[in-house]
Amino acid sequence: MLELIESHASFGGTQRIYKHESKAIGLPMRFSVFMPEAAPQKKVPALFFLAGLTCTEETFPIKAGAQRFAAQRGIALISPDTSPRGAGAQGETDAWDFGVGAGFYVDATQAPWSKHYRMYSYVRDELRETVVNELPVDGARLGIFGHSMGGHGALMLALRNPDIFRSVSAFAPIAAPMRCPWGEKAFNGYLGADREAWKQYDASELVGRSTRKFQEGILVDQGLADQFLAQQLNPEVFEVACEAARQPLTLRRHEGYDHGFFFIQSFIEDHIRHHARVLRAL
Repeated sequence: MLELIESHASFGGTQRIYKHESKAIGLPMRFSVFMPEAAPQKKVPALFFLAGLTCTEETFPIKAGAQRFAAQRGIALISPDTSPRGAGAQGETDAWDFGVGAGFYVDATQAPWSKHYRMYSYVRDELRETVVNELPVDGARLGIFGHSMGGHGALMLALRNPDIFRSVSAFAPIAAPMRCPWGEKAFNGYLGADREAWKQYDASELVGRSTRKFQEGILVDQGLADQFLAQQLNPEVFEVACEAARQPLTLRRHEGYDHGFFFIQSFIEDHIRHHARVLRAL
């Protein structure tokens, strides 16, 4: 059962925060939803936005400026939290890039994380099914996008589940997490030392074995003044992998833009337009 925490009028629709008891996580979880004016008269397509390190379910709706453009195209926006809260795992609040606020959208297999840190199953199955069953959302027209850690999550979830997420894009994604300090730390902690097990969560590894290509293309935007670009993000690795797999990719590099939400605000309309074009054709 969904518990409505907040509701605000926004661009003719409503911006809400919901809370529910998650079976996948084993704890209460919160997520945000923007519903355009067309709902609840009819089911609308929806985009899932996965946020980055330290963010919550509130970060995207407050900072991205996406509601105006989603309202114009009659699209719902859903953004989950970035990790369980209150799991009580030893060390979960010791670092900003691992544990609370840093679930990395994987299903952990290592203790103590495996009990609650199951963000992959939460997003793909439980959150999606909850939204489709409880809200006026068309489950056949879903897209996914995200930022940084959430960009990694969006690319990975889409490549593994192209039958569920029909469109995909990302802002400054951690595009090859097996090759960067953030990803190595997270994967080693959540998944253990076997690097073969990591490949199922690395977009640059997955693109070559995805069951279906995104023929309409994957859109990625990257700022060239991004302080994390050189060490953490590796867009060029994903670019080479897409070329080898013949996966259409539009990778746009922008002079002067950094890693923050001013960058996202600047190009959010392009991303919603990209998703709307694909979802409208279904």
